[in-house]
Amino acid sequence: MQTAAPLKRSERMMWIDASRGFAILGIFVVNIGAFSAPYFLYGGGMEAWSNQVDQAVQVIIDIFFQASFYTLFSILFGFGLQILKERLEEKAIAVKPFLYRRLFILIGFGLVHAFLIWHGDILLSYGIIGLVFTAFVFHDEKTILAWGSLILLVSVSLYTLMLYNVRDLLGTANTFEIRLAKENYASNDLGAILGQNLNDWLYSNSVFSYILLGTTLLPLFLFGMYLGKKRWLHRPADFKQELMKGWLISLFFFVVLKAGPYVFGNPDWFSYAQDNLGGSASALFYLFTITLLAQRRFGVKLLKPFSFVGRMSLSNYILQSLICFVLFYGIGFGLYGSVRPVEAMGVVVLVYTAQILFSKWWLARFRYGPLEWLWRSLTYRQRQPLRERN
Repeated sequence: MQTAAPLKRSERMMWIDASRGFAILGIFVVNIGAFSAPYFLYGGGMEAWSNQVDQAVQVIIDIFFQASFYTLFSILFGFGLQILKERLEEKAIAVKPFLYRRLFILIGFGLVHAFLIWHGDILLSYGIIGLVFTAFVFHDEKTILAWGSLILLVSVSLYTLMLYNVRDLLGTANTFEIRLAKENYASNDLGAILGQNLNDWLYSNSVFSYILLGTTLLPLFLFGMYLGKKRWLHRPADFKQELMKGWLISLFFFVVLKAGPYVFGNPDWFSYAQDNLGGSASALFYLFTITLLAQRRFGVKLLKPFSFVGRMSLSNYILQSLICFVLFYGIGFGLYGSVRPVEAMGVVVLVYTAQILFSKWWLARFRYGPLEWLWRSLTYRQRQPLRERN
């Protein structure tokens, strides 16, 4: 009887690992602003950080990072599930029960991360929406692309129309919640910190907002599955023309939808379309760019450090949250609300550089990151070998 097993190192695509590692960097660039101050969630960031340099940093983050990297990671998540499905089918193993087990374990990781570390967790949403995604795993590529496009376009169009109709009410900072967050996160009382974290999670995860998240994440999973079925990323040399076409189209929509709104004053009512349509385009642009770069010798050298982080993406994602927890909350260094955006980018560079070095060191000795190993062991229901063979 054949059993499922993780990918061997020789079977991995370096450009996919590098894309995951690049996504972890981009996610950190955005998340550190939400972790270090209340303005990302409750508004008022431009007013709080009025320095010209800080405002420029916020604009750069908004155009090049905001909604570009969790989208990239989401596409790669769907791509990875498609690869897993194919491996299970090759071994005649029931696909859906295996995927359910993997996703429920991810939900477990998400519950711990969301309620004991940071309200901005994405793992819980990945696990829950991934369960819906399993309904599509046996559909053909045209059906998957059609459903993904339809869900995303309808969701974004309807919600953007709603935002336009209430545009005069948008853009107001929630001063009460800002003050409350500053008080509680600055406290050295763990109960107050976790209580505020729960409050922030509930604020950003209402039933309506979760439905909206589902209608944007699910299409991204489906787009990743579509790419897995087309095999463009498996054999880039054979599909260079398709990749170049995708690169040009995604670049066009990246520029128009992410940077274009600034020509018209970056209206708040357009932010949802900017993030979800523009963010999807920028994510695909980054993915195609990295894949094409990896086909050249200098590109491999440039991307290799990102691939180390990408092979340990779950561990590195959680590690970033743990570092931020210690840096910004009163139980640690208590820097919440006092780190400027430009200073936060300095923290990102230092932490991410350390993660590259640590990931390279770890993977020279072990097959998987610590959380990747735990996830695999629980998924495959047997202890996976951890130490690398000499």
